[in-house]
Amino acid sequence: MKRRLTLATVAVGAMLALSACGGGDSEPAATAEGGVPLVKEGKLTTCTHLSYQPFQFEKDGEVVGFDVDIVDAVAKKLGVEQEIINTSFETITSGAEFNQNKCDVAAAATTITPEREEATDFSEPYFDANQAILTKADKTAKDEAGLKGFKIGAQAGTTGLDYATENFKDSEVITYEDLPLSLEALKTGQVDAVINDNGVLYNYNTENKGFAVGFDIKTDEHYGISMKKGNTAMKKAVDDTITEIKDNGEYDEIYKKWFGDAPK
Repeated sequence: MKRRLTLATVAVGAMLALSACGGGDSEPAATAEGGVPLVKEGKLTTCTHLSYQPFQFEKDGEVVGFDVDIVDAVAKKLGVEQEIINTSFETITSGAEFNQNKCDVAAAATTITPEREEATDFSEPYFDANQAILTKADKTAKDEAGLKGFKIGAQAGTTGLDYATENFKDSEVITYEDLPLSLEALKTGQVDAVINDNGVLYNYNTENKGFAVGFDIKTDEHYGISMKKGNTAMKKAVDDTITEIKDNGEYDEIYKKWFGDAPK
């Protein structure tokens, strides 16, 4: 299924301001099967934040990835086609994109947290994750003590940034807007390590020479697909889809496609 990518260029601050004034509480423009509200006729509009391989990234002009395939299953259940909008991760987790009726759901490898649940509703968990530390192969760290004196890159608005800020007191934590910028900083020597979800860092380490995953940090995180607060019809559709694809084996096939092995 082809997915059209729409680039969102609205500034984070402007979006948050609009969200606060409640300008986006208008009725949905359309509905899908079962009366599920949609912002656009015939489309399940998904907000995401690129690039976050293997969950969502561009390849040959198309947005692909694990999260994309999961939401494609939801779109199929609703009888529509998925359309993807690339936007700021922070405007996803704040609920701004939903409050402005820009998207129906967000799939951006988003960890469910109490703070985020105050701004958006989440599906049932569909993926388990931990944090990890990536370094260059010639300057590694086997544990948190080994990071003393390191400059550590972290992505804005993420649980990795939260963890680093709270726990790496003997390191300098530097914030980057997205994962690619933090990885480029590691590559060019601006930072000594990157903290982020283990799935993306293991993927990067596999596809790029000269790096090493120093260690995992057990944080027991669970990803959820998010949506506007109170959108019970959408939540039910997403939850039902997750249950169905796990029961019929489709989830395992999607998982193996992007991670090589079935989930344990």
